[in-house]
Amino acid sequence: MLKNSKTLAGLLGLSVGDALGVPVEFSSRSELVASPITKMTGYGTWQQPLGTWSDDSSLSFCLAESMCQGFSLDALAEFFCRWRSQGYWSAHGNVFDVGATTALSIYRLHQGVPPLEAGETSDGTNGNGSIMRILPLAFYHKTLSLRELIERVHQVSCITHAHPRSQIACGIYICIAVQILLGHDPQDAYLLGIKDAKQLYVEPALLSELHHFERVLSEDIPGLTQDEINSSGYVVDTLEAALWCLLTSTSYEETVLKAVNLGNDTDTTATVAGGLAGIYFGVESIPAEWIDQLARKDDIIDLANRLETAVYS
Repeated sequence: MLKNSKTLAGLLGLSVGDALGVPVEFSSRSELVASPITKMTGYGTWQQPLGTWSDDSSLSFCLAESMCQGFSLDALAEFFCRWRSQGYWSAHGNVFDVGATTALSIYRLHQGVPPLEAGETSDGTNGNGSIMRILPLAFYHKTLSLRELIERVHQVSCITHAHPRSQIACGIYICIAVQILLGHDPQDAYLLGIKDAKQLYVEPALLSELHHFERVLSEDIPGLTQDEINSSGYVVDTLEAALWCLLTSTSYEETVLKAVNLGNDTDTTATVAGGLAGIYFGVESIPAEWIDQLARKDDIIDLANRLETAVYS
């Protein structure tokens, strides 16, 4: 295992967070306050074995796998279709959870709709189904300008979630991830990332959506209380919650456990927060027991090694 690999840290970080959250997905915050998650568990909501990750990680791994062969929306769409129909890059060969917007978009891909036309565009389809899987694109930061990178981020979001709000959420998240990859601590990465985002989102169609991100872009997130943080499946809530968990924690473990114990969409909040925390705190910060318990650990390590070779060589 490459201990100093930020690529590996990101992939393990997101999937460990995901696996911690899967057994208690949809649990209320009050339930988790009474009985908080403190370690890797199994079964629960989805009756899956300990260490099982969800569609969040599966689709992240599909993206990473496609990037190993170069950037191709058609190839990525094919991987998404294989996941949905064959369990490709699933934890145990079966798909046990998929969001409605993602499912409909992948159905369209199966019917031959081009990737950039398959995603949902209505206001009510701004779930977190694209931000949960977008992190691997950040590893292109050394070979693309930020503007080029964010254009790819938007395209990959559009395969399932094409509304401008979903695209922007993914873009802000990747802007912050890039700053962490450049060596900044989370607080500085947050400030620098939102500064970059403000400079990118000046087109009228996107600018009109920025008021939805007022709390993120006004630098307010780390000062909010837990009661002010929502952990629903709405993409803006997920972005805010993940950033809050990272910015108010001092370790990978604290970040992801805080994310899970917010309740509701536990696996996705912890996936989105865990990817950033993994990159910043490093592989060695992720409890070894959690990594050992993770489904397909060796396959994830191999994927990270191949992805690192593909994007950095």
